[in-house]
Amino acid sequence: MSSNATPLPATPDFDSWPIEHTITDVHHASRTLTLVWSDGRRSHYHSIWLRENAADDSTINPATRERILDLSRLSEWPVIDSAHLDDAGALSVTFAPEQIELRFHPGWLRAHDYSHEQSNDTPFASAVPWRGADHGEPFSLDASGWLERESDPQEVDPLLEEALGAVMRDGIVRLRGLPTREQSLDTIAHRIGIPRPTNFGALFDVRSKPDPDSNAYTAIALPPHVDLPTREYQPGLQLLHCLKNDTSGGSAVMLDGFAVAERMRQDYPTQFETLTRVKWCFANTARSSDYVWHAPLIALDDAGNCSEIRTADFLRGPLMVPFDEVEAAYAALMVFQRLLGEPEFAMRFNYLPGDLVIFDNRRLLHGRDAFDPGQEGGSRWLRGCYLERDEVRSRLRMLARARRRARVEAE
Repeated sequence: MSSNATPLPATPDFDSWPIEHTITDVHHASRTLTLVWSDGRRSHYHSIWLRENAADDSTINPATRERILDLSRLSEWPVIDSAHLDDAGALSVTFAPEQIELRFHPGWLRAHDYSHEQSNDTPFASAVPWRGADHGEPFSLDASGWLERESDPQEVDPLLEEALGAVMRDGIVRLRGLPTREQSLDTIAHRIGIPRPTNFGALFDVRSKPDPDSNAYTAIALPPHVDLPTREYQPGLQLLHCLKNDTSGGSAVMLDGFAVAERMRQDYPTQFETLTRVKWCFANTARSSDYVWHAPLIALDDAGNCSEIRTADFLRGPLMVPFDEVEAAYAALMVFQRLLGEPEFAMRFNYLPGDLVIFDNRRLLHGRDAFDPGQEGGSRWLRGCYLERDEVRSRLRMLARARRRARVEAE
């Protein structure tokens, strides 16, 4: 393309959109428009959708890329007066009654072709339920030297992209070979997003201590559970970084709550339905705080798929449901509890210093076997923190954006 050629228009975001297929033909009616692409696809768009998603300064603030257009202030419904392909290969549309001509980037239009059932979760991997009998250990990556490399949130990071993809798919990933410095976890967490502080602090240490305020701070076994089901929004992600472990025992126990729920849906459908409906009380009534929330043990999304597991037997408060539902609720709960105890679901592994496990706290149940510090004063020290699922999704979008920008710059 010569220096005098018309540039492609901006897009209503900060992303870069490669043009893998060009527009070959344009057809329109007053309220709809059809694009024909070089691979034969026909994409359909509504006039009002195009008008709202333009990238000019009457529609968005070019500095923030946030919308300033208020559709309700247009004098009439925006319709297409004319449309054509310009010499840059962009779509040019004139809208009435404004008589404003707006241009659209072909790569952006193709990526947002809602007439072809684009997944709302792109670029995220779908959750794949698993059983411990099939996964002896978490999917693991060698992270030696990773923290020593500079991190730019707008640059490609293959290790982090693969790790977070595994979290979306399996609900868990293990990074190995990380330094055992106390500040390492905070650095790692901020490479993903913003940590979520709780009553345990922004960072917390899982190790035995005098006068513990949680069973986690002892050497006893912990049953499978999720953390902080007592909160309206229980943390979506948990990170545990092993700084020291020279004890005997104490294997980590992980179960895929989605796999357990699906087994229950298949074999115990009535009890499964009960656990998706009955709201249990989850309570953490400590000396200085009183967190209580009521919610079902199993949450489903709009498609009926499991989206959240909320359970911790040691944090259940009194069940408050209609009298006639109490026995059915407890019967369903006990079915779920028995399934959690079936060996086929549990994954067991040991922490080595420098290991970091990242897992979905609304999907995976975690626990541990009891451990013995031994006669020589051995210790087990995990440093932990929470983030939200949103941080993972945001980071994956940024990583995908970085890859697209690299492709566009290479073209």
